[in-house]
Amino acid sequence: MYRLAANQGDAAAQFNLGLTYATGRGVPQDYGEAVKWYRLAANQGEAEAQNNLGFMYYNGKGVPQDYAEALKWYRLAANQGDAEAQNSLGFMYDNGQGVPQDRAEALKWYRLAGNQGNARAQFNLGLMYYSGQGVPQDYAEALKWYRLAANQGDAEAQGNLGFMYSNGLGVPQDYVLAHMWLNLAAAQGSKIGEKNRNSLVRYMTPAQIAEAQKLAREWKPDPVSSK
Repeated sequence: MYRLAANQGDAAAQFNLGLTYATGRGVPQDYGEAVKWYRLAANQGEAEAQNNLGFMYYNGKGVPQDYAEALKWYRLAANQGDAEAQNSLGFMYDNGQGVPQDRAEALKWYRLAGNQGNARAQFNLGLMYYSGQGVPQDYAEALKWYRLAANQGDAEAQGNLGFMYSNGLGVPQDYVLAHMWLNLAAAQGSKIGEKNRNSLVRYMTPAQIAEAQKLAREWKPDPVSSK
């Protein structure tokens, strides 16, 4: 059905057909075929297709890796409000990939995506405020963005949030909450989260550890956290 509609020029069907080939759902995985269908949809202005085509160029899947092409497609999608593309565009400016490094431009795109609830953009904003790259260092602001991402289940944000609680950075020191966030990060495979949690227990009472473990068990992710 996707193919029938796609062959008639339906952009949504073209995008879905591209996604089918990219993921190998129901067909053998074929990145070249995915690129073909993404491009047809992207040329009709389909934002998700533009974002995914940018991803293919960024990672060299089905096409030679080409940061300039990736940037072009990410920008088209980002200008339509696609949060994934906005975050990816911010990342490229942040790291000087395909463009001169520009942290102010990175901040702009991260913020647009973060305000839409994109967890990776929220994490990246937290990182910029924590390290003072492109913005004045601001632990309270870093904590705010890490928390938004952590509440969606981002393991790196959970680990960094736990570290800030354990050291009282931007927030009163709280070993129980620190342990909880570090434990959640470790449960997702974060080695740094596990290491920091194991170091922290030396300073905690058994009652504090039990409370932190209880909080971690009861924690539920927020599907979308925005500002």
